[in-house]
Amino acid sequence: MKKTFDLDSILSTSRYNLHSHTQFCDGRGTMDQFARAAADAGILHYGFTPHSPVPFDTPCNMKADDVPAYLAEVERIRKKYDTVQFYAGMEIDYLGPDWGPAHPYFAGLDLDYSIGSVHFLPAKSDPSRFIDVDGRPERFVQYMHEYFDDDIEYVVEEFYRRSSAMVRAGGFDILGHLDKIGANASYYLPGIERRRRYLDALNALVDDVIASGVCVEINTKSLAQTGRLFPRESVVARLYRAHVPLLVNSDTHYPDLINAGRPYALSLL
Repeated sequence: MKKTFDLDSILSTSRYNLHSHTQFCDGRGTMDQFARAAADAGILHYGFTPHSPVPFDTPCNMKADDVPAYLAEVERIRKKYDTVQFYAGMEIDYLGPDWGPAHPYFAGLDLDYSIGSVHFLPAKSDPSRFIDVDGRPERFVQYMHEYFDDDIEYVVEEFYRRSSAMVRAGGFDILGHLDKIGANASYYLPGIERRRRYLDALNALVDDVIASGVCVEINTKSLAQTGRLFPRESVVARLYRAHVPLLVNSDTHYPDLINAGRPYALSLL
């Protein structure tokens, strides 16, 4: 890790955002457009976090061949803007013990920090095939039919089990959108987040997070559209009471949404 990245120092102000996506993955703007938006918004600390390379083709993840160009672009932007401290981060997908934030590949990259997240789960009928469960609700329903035999309990429990395994393996600085699966799961089966099996799986992850001491983001990306944060507010309260380090990220994919939802989440803290 570069010595310029000091999370405690960054969190001494609210003028930060450490989760964003640009042209190197599924963002809707260039890194320079996001940098200009950050400077215009008065942000002091801004992190780029492209979706990491994964060992299969996806439309949303960065290609390994593009990593050098990405890191070079961060350096160029650092020299161009003098009012914002920019960081080279990455949102690293955890796929299992053979691929995730603790993999030597990521340790060898010249990153300032990383976010650990789960977006893909193994298909129930073919565990060697990984399926994105993080996209649009309508697509999630289609994938439930095609790849998961409509077994929503499997999807939910596997998401939280793998998230816990990632937390225990370590290798990252910030845990991304802790309970994101709840949004699509609730679209598929309304009320599932009140069911005992769902709550047991979620609480097992929260227990592991508390034991690890890892920093957890409050993700505001979907607040305007769905009215919810990730994690949901009851989980934020539990983490806060347990003295888990918390920060607020917008997970922005558009330059004009850099601060979307952040004032509300910051007010909770």
